Amino acid sequence: MKTLPVEPTGAAINIGARLRGVRQTQRMTIDQVAELSGLTKGFLSRVERDLTSPSVATLLRLCEVLGIEVGTLFEVPETKLVRLDQAPRVSLGGDGITEQLVTPRSEKRLQMIRAEISPRGTGEAELYSMDCELEVLHVIAGEFILILPYQRLELQAGDTVTFPGREPHSWENPSDEPAVVTWTLILS
Repeated sequence: MKTLPVEPTGAAINIGARLRGVRQTQRMTIDQVAELSGLTKGFLSRVERDLTSPSVATLLRLCEVLGIEVGTLFEVPETKLVRLDQAPRVSLGGDGITEQLVTPRSEKRLQMIRAEISPRGTGEAELYSMDCELEVLHVIAGEFILILPYQRLELQAGDTVTFPGREPHSWENPSDEPAVVTWTLILS
């Protein structure tokens, strides 16, 4: 049986950086990993900075301490690019607004919508809510008012507000200048 020749990609796999990321995600200190693995802090530090490569036996020991499969260190993370000029338009309602979905359609954990709001543009007359756990509104340019049942938040470029996704709300651009915002919806 003939095997397929596999060309090396030439891309470096930063195993140490991935090990450090797993350790930090698990809120373990380098001291704890050193103690549990029987390795020195200095050696672990060099491994995590990709200054030295661990042996297969050492790598297996580290993965056991961290509770991960060795193969996960070699997986290429899925990366998806959405270019603004190719982002699909969506319409969540309102007047004077152009919205684009800037996360992949297939993304099920969150959605990010970029909106350009014309001067004096407004959201729905009645407050509405989204079917998501959390909303994050970030003002990129201009002025923007977020209308909630209990308050009106006057926002300017650089401001970010986070609120429950099922909280009724609406919005408006109170100025004579366009506004640009992003809505990030954390899905349930």
